[in-house]
Amino acid sequence: MMIHIEALMLDVIIGLLDFERDRPQRVRIDLEASYVYENENFIDYSDMVFLIEKELKEKRYTLLEEALLGIKNILSVTYPHIQTLSLKISKPNILPKCSVALSEFWSFPVPDRQ
Repeated sequence: MMIHIEALMLDVIIGLLDFERDRPQRVRIDLEASYVYENENFIDYSDMVFLIEKELKEKRYTLLEEALLGIKNILSVTYPHIQTLSLKISKPNILPKCSVALSEFWSFPVPDRQ
């Protein structure tokens, strides 16, 4: 199975610049995660959204790189049956002429099934 969370819009403190540390800015999260669905072992997408929002609001990251790794860590620990994870964080309003984004893809070892 592949779960898609697209265009998750959050207002969070994220960035290095002084004005980015003073007030929340809009970020967009796009996510794809593959997993094996068996024995009702599913991924609760509403819980994933909650975890992402909580992570970003509590940690107030300075770098998008750190934010991506933080989200990856919380999701891979909560859902160890995730096999691949693709994350993208965009700042649609940081520059006047474009949106800026950072993305990464991870592949995880498949846990032993007993």
